Amino acid sequence: MLDKNKILLVHPLGYRADAAGTDISRLANIMPPLGLASMAAYLGQRGIRADIIDCYARPDSDSRIRGHLLAEQPAFIGLSCTTSSFHDGVRIAELAQQALPGIKNVFGGVHVSAMKEQALRDFPAVDFAVIGEGEATLTELVQRGADDPAGIKGLVYRDGDARNIRFTGHRDGGIALDTLPFPAYEKLPGFPDAYRLPIFNYPRVPNTSCISSRGCPYACSYCDRSVFRRGFRCNSAEYLYAHLRYLKERFGIRHINFYDDQFTFNRARVEEFAGLMIERPLDMTFNCAARAEHIDLDMLRLMKAAGCWMMSLGIESGDERLLAQHRQNVHLDLLAEKIRLIKQAGIRTKGLLMIGLPGETEGSIRRSMDYVFSLPIDDFNLAKFTPFPGSPIYEHIHELGEFDEDWEKMDCMHFLFVPKGMSRDRLEERFKAFYRAHFARPKVLWGYVAMLWRSPDSWLRFLRGLSGFLRYTRTTQRYTESQPRVRSLRTRQ
Repeated sequence: MLDKNKILLVHPLGYRADAAGTDISRLANIMPPLGLASMAAYLGQRGIRADIIDCYARPDSDSRIRGHLLAEQPAFIGLSCTTSSFHDGVRIAELAQQALPGIKNVFGGVHVSAMKEQALRDFPAVDFAVIGEGEATLTELVQRGADDPAGIKGLVYRDGDARNIRFTGHRDGGIALDTLPFPAYEKLPGFPDAYRLPIFNYPRVPNTSCISSRGCPYACSYCDRSVFRRGFRCNSAEYLYAHLRYLKERFGIRHINFYDDQFTFNRARVEEFAGLMIERPLDMTFNCAARAEHIDLDMLRLMKAAGCWMMSLGIESGDERLLAQHRQNVHLDLLAEKIRLIKQAGIRTKGLLMIGLPGETEGSIRRSMDYVFSLPIDDFNLAKFTPFPGSPIYEHIHELGEFDEDWEKMDCMHFLFVPKGMSRDRLEERFKAFYRAHFARPKVLWGYVAMLWRSPDSWLRFLRGLSGFLRYTRTTQRYTESQPRVRSLRTRQ
């Protein structure tokens, strides 16, 4: 008899477990599945036992999933998927149905929120899809049972006939974030040591990530809008301080990466939070992401005093004309000024960029390189543009170039989209040249040498994983060279 008050929450790996050792993103960064941990805490408050298996942190997890299902007999299994991990999620759902006949699977995350009815129409193994924020919707589904989904907002389900797929509509408003319990970090086996922030992106261990807001008020062409749409909500400064204190006292956390799209959007909150960190020190440091419009020198100095160690800014491209096609308030001179202010305040600076946006040319890539190399940036992340379902540009992407929609490779690590006038091979060449030129600059090299005393654990990780990084480099080279010459991946921090 299946237990209706139990659910297993799974974070799929997204590819074969034996490939995990050469996945550069895993070598450099394993982020805890904060959404699932938050969901588990919310369900637990309502008498529903939710356990978590994170296949990304522990890749060979099929036997763990099967063993848990047989031992605990949960009525539901929930899978949180990105586009690149969705197929693996479907495979796990089928595995669960074979191991425990009668179990119902529920998919959540950005991919199904964008696909909605299509997720069930194209994949018979999918029983339910939660659209948007999942806490209330999933709780209602588990409490009411799989046979009575009709009145639950935010749900896609089959109404009797396999072809009769219904979406109940978006939930009204959103959860007040201060009412949520802290994520159930204790349900993540090995936390915090099983997880690690990007290499050279922290001063001390143990460290972890934290989300203190939901949504973004801007409308960039390449960003997903399917979960939170255009809304923005954030935790209060008091809640945020209490969250960090909890992480310090319970798990010994010494550094936090705020995985928010816009940490500094609400200035009053940031100032109050910084004041609390200064008045009642926790001996913790933190990273965050910001937009140029929402920072100034006074705020930056206050944040530095509160423990801000690194700040990331979305530059995306150093070609103003290209950038104007894809985001609002394009002003590269202002952005450069704000980056210099960050450095003036003594905060490490990271630039977030993309290559291969629609409209990209050889000239725009050169201008991006010139722009970025003129700035006092300590580190940068150059992603390969990927048009994700749920982003505004996805709807007409085929008009702008050639797009090979291979979901398993939609991880910002592959050039699946090739803008008109470019080739995939040339994009790969320019991508590598961009990175090589960055790391060849003396001031950048010295900055990484300085990490010997600013982030000694990063250097230890780099040396321990050196063989893996070299394997990735060789694998990438072989992949690139094997492609036919005529052929035409919330939270980048």
